Amino acid sequence: MPVSSRQAAYLDALGVTRYARRAAPSAASTAREVPASQAPAVVAVPRPVAPVQDVTETPATDPAAAWPALHAQIAACTACGLSRTRTHTVPGVGDRQADWMVIGEAPGAEEDARGEPFVGPAGKLLDAMLHAVGRSRRRGVYITNIVKCRPPNNRDPAPQEAQACAGFLQRQIALVEPKLILAVGKVAAHNLLGRDDPVGRLRGQVWQWQGRVPVVVTYHPAYLLRSPLEKRKVWDDLCLAQDVLERSAG
Repeated sequence: MPVSSRQAAYLDALGVTRYARRAAPSAASTAREVPASQAPAVVAVPRPVAPVQDVTETPATDPAAAWPALHAQIAACTACGLSRTRTHTVPGVGDRQADWMVIGEAPGAEEDARGEPFVGPAGKLLDAMLHAVGRSRRRGVYITNIVKCRPPNNRDPAPQEAQACAGFLQRQIALVEPKLILAVGKVAAHNLLGRDDPVGRLRGQVWQWQGRVPVVVTYHPAYLLRSPLEKRKVWDDLCLAQDVLERSAG
């Protein structure tokens, strides 16, 4: 399948154009059957420990009210020490009826200042990744993080901080009802899958979040900025994610 001019431009931004062996299927393309011998392994993982944060659910019949209520709960949360150093909470952004849900680790300095996830250089690279498969933060994708407040000095969130936000993330997943989760980076992968394997070992497989939602793991855009030679692998991860959606649609 030839690569479209738009895909070529974004693949060039990713630095993977010369490595791509095929174009990623568009979201609207016809699903194709993948022989069982070629299908990626689907790996079940244990359910995560129940979150300590109590998130009051607005009835699913009124999602228009559920989102503002959830954002208000996040803004008022003081369940962990991150609430004392934040400028803004960063709940999430994007299509609230998306097929894809992109989950990262935590807000950085720019995200904390603006209240939106994945802005700045890492956000621009994530946008290029999504555009390469015909998606954006306004169409087909909802973007959020494991924790909704910035850890000081951009450190990884501590387990108890991730635990404090777990109820918010579960509520977001329940409201969006994504058909696939793209976990970007080790913090997201470890918290979603309950494993501590390196990202390189988690890539290339289809995992399950709570036995309900397929999860594909890839590298965090911030890591790719530091290790540009790894960008070529992202294309395979995005193609795998598209393949998962097409098989589920079929």
